[in-house]
Amino acid sequence: MTKIYPNAAAALEGLLFDGMTISAGGFGLCGVPERLIDAIVASGVGGLTVASNNAGIDGEGLGKLLRTRQIRKMISSYVGENKEFERQYLAGELEVEFCPQGTLAERMRAGGAGIPGFYTKTGVGTLVADGKETKEFDGETYVLERGIRSDLAIIKGWKADESGNLIFRKTARNFNHPAATSGKVCVAEVEEIVPVGSIDPDHVHLPSIYVKRIVLGAPYDKKIEFRTTRARETA
Repeated sequence: MTKIYPNAAAALEGLLFDGMTISAGGFGLCGVPERLIDAIVASGVGGLTVASNNAGIDGEGLGKLLRTRQIRKMISSYVGENKEFERQYLAGELEVEFCPQGTLAERMRAGGAGIPGFYTKTGVGTLVADGKETKEFDGETYVLERGIRSDLAIIKGWKADESGNLIFRKTARNFNHPAATSGKVCVAEVEEIVPVGSIDPDHVHLPSIYVKRIVLGAPYDKKIEFRTTRARETA
């Protein structure tokens, strides 16, 4: 049975439902599963809990799902470039579980590895640790963090073979790998699909066993999250 689907909507067919939890790869606007996000917006599914480093920016990435009010709760570490995220949170319209960046990545990885929880020093003595169990190891206090196991993982890869072995490109590797393993079902959009055997096994970042469905998302436009320029110097 082929893992390759003709478009993002087809790749998500039968997987979406109200109130589900989604793990999403990407960092800012880098390595974001744009086509899959667009398909989720079009589906109209709501009440979503989304675990992702951030929620994109206004109108881009996961910001599209915030704009349409399809997200009920975000589990994330950074919201600085998204004014709608900030507005919804301060207005009490969006539930937010802030999580240190490294802890969030490890929570996804742990969920994918079948580890229900782990102890970390990060966040001890701060609001991050409020309401969580703490424990002493060798005279140091650690806080218990739960692994994340989602109903669906949506990720962006650079290259995949037809069986689903994936390569991520440079910084797009970021949260895509842990997000992929944390989902009960992982759907990947990629820039290129090649025949089985075209990828050196030593170059595979994510083995095909984690990837259930693939969609070709290319071509993409390079989006810049925060453009900074200076005036051209005169001769």
